[in-house]
Amino acid sequence: MKKFLGIFLKNDKEINILREANRIVSIILDALQEQVRPGIKTVALEELALTWCRRFNVKPAFKGYRGFPYAVCCSVNDQVVHGFPSDRILEEGDIVSIDFGVVYQGFYGDSARTIAVGKIGPAAQKLMDVTAHALDAGIACAVVGNNLYDISKAIQKHVEAEGCSVVKRFVGHGIGRSLHEKPEIPNFVPQRYTDIPLKTGMVLAIEPMVTAGLDEVEILPDRWTAVTKDRSLAAHFEHTVALTPDGPEVLSRSCAEYGQGRSH
Repeated sequence: MKKFLGIFLKNDKEINILREANRIVSIILDALQEQVRPGIKTVALEELALTWCRRFNVKPAFKGYRGFPYAVCCSVNDQVVHGFPSDRILEEGDIVSIDFGVVYQGFYGDSARTIAVGKIGPAAQKLMDVTAHALDAGIACAVVGNNLYDISKAIQKHVEAEGCSVVKRFVGHGIGRSLHEKPEIPNFVPQRYTDIPLKTGMVLAIEPMVTAGLDEVEILPDRWTAVTKDRSLAAHFEHTVALTPDGPEVLSRSCAEYGQGRSH
C-alpha cells in the first residue's frame, strides 16, 4: 500500500475488498431503513444490524470502537451523530440518522443516511434534501487533480445557500484498514489550511452533518451523543468513495437510499 502525505493509497485488490465491505454495509442499511416506521424502538435496529452481521460473517465496525457500546449510531431529530439505540420509540414526523459500518477481510465499510419516520414536515424534508444533495456535491468534486478542500467548499456552499448550517465539530475521513485514516475531510473550508491534492487510490468517507439552525453542538452525559445546542433538527448522509482515474466511485451506493430523503 503506497502512501502520499501520510495518506494510504489503495491498489485495485484493496479497493475490491473495500467495495465488498461497503456493499455489505449498504445492504444492511437497506434492511434497517425498511424497518423504520412509527412505533419501532431504535434498539430493534441495533438487534437487526447484529443479525445481518452474523449472516454475512462480518464484524460490526463501531461496537467497541474507542469504547462505543453499539453496532449502530442511531440519532433522532436534534441528535447529530453517535446516538445510542435504546427503548426510545420512533414517532410519526421524526427523522432518524443511521450510521453503520463493518469490517470485512480487514477493511472497513462506512455509510450513513437520514430516514423519515412516516410522514414528515416540509422543514425536515428540506433539511434531508439539502444534506443529501450536499453529499452529492462533495462527491462530484472528489476527482483526481482537484484538491481536498474542493470537496469541503462544495458542501459548505450548497448547505449555506439553502439557509442551513454545517456542523464543524465533526468531519469526514480517510478509510481502509482503519476506520479513521488521514486525511480529515471537513464539510467547510478552514480559515487556515494547507490543501492536499487528490490522488488515485484515495478512499474517503465523505459525510456532511447539517442542521436547520446554528452549527453548535453539545455532548450529552452519555459522553457520545451529540445534539444541536439550539435543539434544531440535524441530518447526516455519508458515503465511502474511491478515487479512480475515471472519477469518484461510490462504494456504498444503494438503490433504497433514493426513496426517502433523496429527490433524484
